[in-house]
Amino acid sequence: MAVSSTTPSSRPVTVVTGGSRGIGAATCVRLASEGHDLALGFVSNAEAAERTAAAVRAAGARCVTVRVDTAVEADVERLFDAAAAQLGPVTGLVNNAGVTGPLGRLVDTSTETLRRVLDVNLLGCLLCCRRAAKDMTARGSGAIVNISSAAATLGSPGDFVHYAATKAAADALTIGLSKELGPDGIRVNAVAPGMIDTEMHATAGDPDRAATAAAGIPLGRPGAAPEIASAIAWLLSGEASYVTGAVLRVAGGR
Repeated sequence: MAVSSTTPSSRPVTVVTGGSRGIGAATCVRLASEGHDLALGFVSNAEAAERTAAAVRAAGARCVTVRVDTAVEADVERLFDAAAAQLGPVTGLVNNAGVTGPLGRLVDTSTETLRRVLDVNLLGCLLCCRRAAKDMTARGSGAIVNISSAAATLGSPGDFVHYAATKAAADALTIGLSKELGPDGIRVNAVAPGMIDTEMHATAGDPDRAATAAAGIPLGRPGAAPEIASAIAWLLSGEASYVTGAVLRVAGGR
């Protein structure tokens, strides 16, 4: 765990899970540029987390990095505790941590993979939302952005229908929780990225997947992580003060 030594302030404090690479890293840097201090959760790659943290600090923000498996309740509690202790009261949450497992048909997917995808993408999202809701309700304000996927409605047959199912669950969670927490002054929204050019595809077994998918995307190209970060930053901002329960699709027309 590491934190910068910048003097505390009244700046927004946002927890970003899965913040070391891809969409999470781009989101941390974008939010830092807009005045947020960041608690960056990462599961394994400490070097990547520190690179992202360095970029956040270069933008003038404070950043604490915490190794955390969001599927483990104690880890989630430790992440939020570290954010509050070292940065101040948490005002925002970006539920970005997610896994797919290897690409393939459901019949060929191991039970171990199914459990891990469910644990991280759904249970982890629920655990983070629960802790954020507890902290934010006590303050009477806050904003949560869950990272869904266009897969929630496309289904991703042949690739990872199990992943798509967890993202559909994230959409339902977003809608229900927005209604539950609205009276407490807390907004809950989601961003549903389409085909984004990140390292996730290589991890899933097809590093060229984003490029080869371009022909089937109306805008003719995969998206980039900063484009998703822009949508997330808007939903956390005061400009989206009357937006809750929305699933914002950023998918190039798919």
